[in-house]
Amino acid sequence: MFRLTTTPHDLGPDFLQDQHRAFALLRETGPVRQILTPQGQRMWMVTRYQEARDALTDPALSKDIHTARARFDPYTLAVAGLELGGALSEHMLNTDPPEHTRLRRQIGRAFTSRRVRELRPRIEQIAATLLDDLAALGEADLLSVYAFPLPITVICELLGVPKEDQDDFRSWSTAMARLNSEQAGAAAMAIAGYLGQLIAAKRAAPSDDLLSDLITAEDDPLNDREMLAMAFLLLVAGHETTVNLIGNAVLALDQNPGQRDLLRTRPELLPSAIEEFLRYDGPITLATVRFALRATEIGGTPIPENDFVLISLAGANRDDRRFPHGEHLRVDQDATGHLAFGHGAHHCVGAPLARLEAEIALRALFTRFPHLTVSPASTLHWRGAMLLHGLETLPVRV
Repeated sequence: MFRLTTTPHDLGPDFLQDQHRAFALLRETGPVRQILTPQGQRMWMVTRYQEARDALTDPALSKDIHTARARFDPYTLAVAGLELGGALSEHMLNTDPPEHTRLRRQIGRAFTSRRVRELRPRIEQIAATLLDDLAALGEADLLSVYAFPLPITVICELLGVPKEDQDDFRSWSTAMARLNSEQAGAAAMAIAGYLGQLIAAKRAAPSDDLLSDLITAEDDPLNDREMLAMAFLLLVAGHETTVNLIGNAVLALDQNPGQRDLLRTRPELLPSAIEEFLRYDGPITLATVRFALRATEIGGTPIPENDFVLISLAGANRDDRRFPHGEHLRVDQDATGHLAFGHGAHHCVGAPLARLEAEIALRALFTRFPHLTVSPASTLHWRGAMLLHGLETLPVRV
C-alpha cells in the first residue's frame, strides 16, 4: 500500500499498483510536492486540477529535447524519460513553440477530423471480427484479444504498416513505456530501424496513407529525422492510449455494477460515459516530463531552474475542487474539462481517434456480450509504466 514517507515523498515500487490513493494523499498535502520516482529521481509532482492545468501551459516549463541535451547528461535524460534514442526523441511532445507549432500544423493537415470520421466503418468491421474471436474463446484476456489488436490495426493501416509487422509494436512500445534505459534503448533501435525502412519505401512509392501524405506535403515538408520521430509518435501513442482506455473502462464498469446497469439501460449515455472513463481512470497517468527553463512557481511552490516537473493528469482528474465526488465513477455526469488528453498546445492530436475507437469498441462489446464480466479469480496488475496507465492483462468471461 502506498504511504507518504520522508521528504521528498518516496513513491516507492508499489506506487503504480495504487496510484489513485497516492495522488489523493499528495493532493491533501498541497498542489505541488517534491517526490522521488520509482527510478530514484527527484522531481516535482503537480496533483491538483487548477495547478495542473496552469502548469500545462506555463512557458517557463519546457519539453524541448535540444535544450534538455544542452543542460543535462545523457543518463539524467534517459531516466527522466526525455531521451529514447536519437531522432526518435525529436517529436512534437519534446518540442516547444514555435517548432512544436510547425510540426503540429503538418500532422494536422494530414490527420484531419474528416479522415478520422471516415474510419468508422473500418473500425466497426475490425471490432466485429475480433468479437467473433472472443465469442469462440468464451474466456480470454480482453486486452490481447480485443483492446490491443483493434487500435494497432487501425493506426497501422492509417500509416501504411503491413499487417505482419503490427505485433512488434506492442513489445517495443511496452519496453519504452517502462523507461528502463537498457530495454528502452533496444526497443528504440528496433523501431527506428524499421521506421527508417518504411519511410524510405513510402518516399519511393507513396500510397494512400497518412505517412505518404506527410512525405509528399509540398508546404514545409518534414525532413527524414522529423518523419522518423513523427511516425514513431503516431504509432506508439496511436494505439497505447486506446488499449488502456478500453481496458480501464471495462474494469471500471465491472467494479461499479450500478453504473454498468445505468449504461445498459441508457446506451445513449455512452459518449458522455467515454469522457467519464477518461476522467475517472484515464489511459495516461502523467504528462511527459517538463523542466524549468528558469525559476518559476506553481501553486505557490517555488520551482528552481532546471528542476523536473511531472503533471499528474490522473491526480488532477479526481480533484474534488473541480469534479465533486471525484473518486467515484458516474457515467451520467458532465466530465468535460478533464485533462486525460492534456491541455494547451500539447493537447493530444489523436484524441478524436481514441474517442471514436473507444465508443465503437465499447458499444460493440457490450451489445454483443451484455453480461461480460472480469474473471473472478483474476489477479490484476498495472503495467510498470510511469506515464501510461494500463493493465498487464484483463481476463474476462463472455
